[in-house]
Amino acid sequence: MKFNFKFLFITLFICTISIAQTKGTISGVLTDKQMNNEALPFANVLIKGTNNSANTDIDGKYSINIAPGSYTVIYSFLGYETVEALVIVKANETITINRALSSGSYTLKDVVVKASSVNKEKETALLLDQKNAVVIKQSIGAQEMSRKGVSDVEEGLTKITGITKVDGRGLFVRGLEDRYNSLLLNDLAIPSNNPFKKIIPLDIFPTDIVSILETYKTFNPNLYGDFAGATFNIVTTATGKSQTKINFGAGYTINNNLQKFLISQDATSTSDFFGFSGNERDLPSALTKTPSNQTLTADQSANGFGSGFDVKSSVSPLNTSFGVLHSEKFNVGKKQNVFQYLISLNYDNKYQIRSGADRIFNTAQGNYDNDLTTTQYKFITNSSALVGLTYKTKRLSLTSNTIYLKSTENLIQDQVGYTNSNAAQTNGFIRMNQLQESTLFNTQLFGNYKITEDERHTVKAGVSFSTTQYELPDRKSFKGIKMDDNTTSISYTGNSITRQYLDFKGDQHISGLLEYGWKFGNEDISKSNKLTAGYSGYMNKMGSEFRFLVSQNLDSNSATFPTNTPDATLRNEISNGNFTYREGTNSTYKAMLEEFVNAGYLDLALKFSEKFELNVGARVEQTHRETKYKSTGSFEDPYQIITTDKTDILPSVNTKYIVNENSNLRFAASKTITRPVIMESYPLEFVNPDGTIERGNEFLTNSANYNFDLKYELFPTAKELISATIFTKMIDNPIERLFTNSAGSGGQIITYGNSNKALLYGAEFEFLFQLERISKSLSNFSLGANAALMDTKVTIQKTFENGVNNPETIAVDDNPSRKLQGASPWIVNADLRYDSEFSEKWKSSMTMVYNVYSKRIYAVGTNGLDNYYEMPFGKLDFIWQNKISEKFDIKLSVDNLLNPSYKIQMGENSRIPITESDLTVREYKKGVGFSMNISYTF
Repeated sequence: MKFNFKFLFITLFICTISIAQTKGTISGVLTDKQMNNEALPFANVLIKGTNNSANTDIDGKYSINIAPGSYTVIYSFLGYETVEALVIVKANETITINRALSSGSYTLKDVVVKASSVNKEKETALLLDQKNAVVIKQSIGAQEMSRKGVSDVEEGLTKITGITKVDGRGLFVRGLEDRYNSLLLNDLAIPSNNPFKKIIPLDIFPTDIVSILETYKTFNPNLYGDFAGATFNIVTTATGKSQTKINFGAGYTINNNLQKFLISQDATSTSDFFGFSGNERDLPSALTKTPSNQTLTADQSANGFGSGFDVKSSVSPLNTSFGVLHSEKFNVGKKQNVFQYLISLNYDNKYQIRSGADRIFNTAQGNYDNDLTTTQYKFITNSSALVGLTYKTKRLSLTSNTIYLKSTENLIQDQVGYTNSNAAQTNGFIRMNQLQESTLFNTQLFGNYKITEDERHTVKAGVSFSTTQYELPDRKSFKGIKMDDNTTSISYTGNSITRQYLDFKGDQHISGLLEYGWKFGNEDISKSNKLTAGYSGYMNKMGSEFRFLVSQNLDSNSATFPTNTPDATLRNEISNGNFTYREGTNSTYKAMLEEFVNAGYLDLALKFSEKFELNVGARVEQTHRETKYKSTGSFEDPYQIITTDKTDILPSVNTKYIVNENSNLRFAASKTITRPVIMESYPLEFVNPDGTIERGNEFLTNSANYNFDLKYELFPTAKELISATIFTKMIDNPIERLFTNSAGSGGQIITYGNSNKALLYGAEFEFLFQLERISKSLSNFSLGANAALMDTKVTIQKTFENGVNNPETIAVDDNPSRKLQGASPWIVNADLRYDSEFSEKWKSSMTMVYNVYSKRIYAVGTNGLDNYYEMPFGKLDFIWQNKISEKFDIKLSVDNLLNPSYKIQMGENSRIPITESDLTVREYKKGVGFSMNISYTF
């Protein structure tokens, strides 16, 4: 049987690439007459009186095979005049017809005639691209994001089937959280600028610098093997226009803006407002480079810190944003040679107030270990800059992009209640003053070259260099007793005052891509087979340092001071010799990570007929990971080194069967891996003022994933879609978040471990529907909705181990199976749109958008406690987009209309007695937001 199968496959392959042509061919290029004859992609080419048709590709090219005879060819594109041409086709001959289409003298609703680079972003163009692709791929373009009021990349991706987001926790794809996703920027790997996230927090990417967001939920070999949820590819904008655009926005959120607001006194300057703080939070110069049990002198303690505890109480202003985009386009030398550049600068800020319950349970007693009411005051800034340069000739496209992203979060957090099961002390008080800063610098050079003019041989290459930094400088806190609204009493013992310094530096991240493509087997290049061979990989080097200072009592044990302005009192206490600071950093303060990923891949795309296409390929990915860290002991002890070398062979199959011209049936199967988030496997213990601890597990192993998808999709019109997908995943060694209690401090530890196996299966449904199908009176309405349903089962290990030579048991549980941590049983997204024209120049689009996810495990319970569950959360938004004229755009939005509570709750099935009646672990409301954005284009 093996011999017969191979013989049949080889025979079919030879037939595919050598079959004699008995038909003739009509081919050519369509261009846009109004745009200096630029290529016109996604235009329609139809042989009149037949079902034989084609669409132009990205370069405006088309090709149709047809029996000999006399025909009329119809060329059309939405918003352009239709052109016809007579042609006589002969057997085995190619007739070339090139045409330039011009915009029609009439107008169509929701149609704006644009350059070809913008046409690629249209919803109709992206639906066509999805229809024609062999892989299962979904995209959202700048046009749709604008219509739905999307301001950042993360929000844009939630409009794609089966994707939701959670504040501060990134994107969930098919119910799988952040660790299962990967990110590419223009097909090149890019690191995260936050060690607690698998990919860059995408809410800091403004949509102004984005052309298309591509989402791959099935694997193909040119993607990195770290894939289970989705791979996102951000295609940066490269407008073909000469224009300047400015925008300004303002927003108000109920119970967030124009409310009492606390902000660090160190964060009130103009530079702080724009997210560029000074060096006042730097590590004091009095501390030695290598930590020791150093006790600071009175002068060093009183004057060695540039940042203090004082906070300013004021009223939070409105959220604001502004941006500038400028682009130019020039013809260079020959008319078809084009140079264009783009510069984009964006800034936004937000004032957030979050208040509610914040608890942890004691695994030994079944009551609250901490029972706190937490109020957070956050001032958040995001800044971005993009410089893009593009040079195009007939055969070469070369682009250079440089991106700088910076985010800051100034946080004042007040917690009132009790900790460490001290229920008698209900007015315990913890104040934390924190600045979080993250930066990313990335520069890329990438391009495509047609080795032969007919595009049968092409090459794609790119290289990227990035640096990142994540800092928590002088993260300071004090804890004591809240005497009244304005006064706090503290004791200098028991780490009542702490100052922490955490610094992650990604010194260099270099990624590269080289890919060769060969089309063969058919004179009609659009129907040729294709062989792709390539290399992609990256090198990542980073290091971290953690320093910790605590108060040390000398001649007095306590003090009372004004809660918001304690600096003067504390400085006086130090001067009087009552307390000082000593360094409590231990020998585990520093760690380093080096990771190399190198991969080669092959992909063979075969078109067996006009209806059946097959992509089969494999990726061989070699990983080298070296972690250096120090265990508890002496600072002079050598580094411990963990080295992991792994080679993974990752095959994939993608097939497409064209049922008819409007519908496809697809199947995909692959093997992939999941690598842990940096902090999940990093040898660092991160201590919070309330006693909770986040600790990485350096002995985590990668997961192996086996993925299967079957999808049917129907495209009734160019603007409509109906699809259904069933999928399953089998995961070996899935990585999960879990919680347990610290034996030393009694506080809760959030850490990570590998379970044994996980099985996931589910279905996705999506439709885009024009309501004029129901009634002509509804011709301005359209409805889109998608849903994902999933069930999971995990077989767990009896023991999660945090060591190899000397294992340390960090969690024990006797429940052999449960649901997968982070997985949602169901997700629903929907939007209803109404388009109207108030006048010839004033066009309007109103959209109502709703997203909701179901109850899912936030952290796995251990030692008899049930899991912590993230409860269902639904979000309803309204967006009113107005194009007042060719130059003015106004967007009005109402965000989170329903304003539900975000809640984490412990389950009701603990195996030890629970004495508390309220199982809520955390709860708060975001508030209803109102915003307006105005843009003007010169």
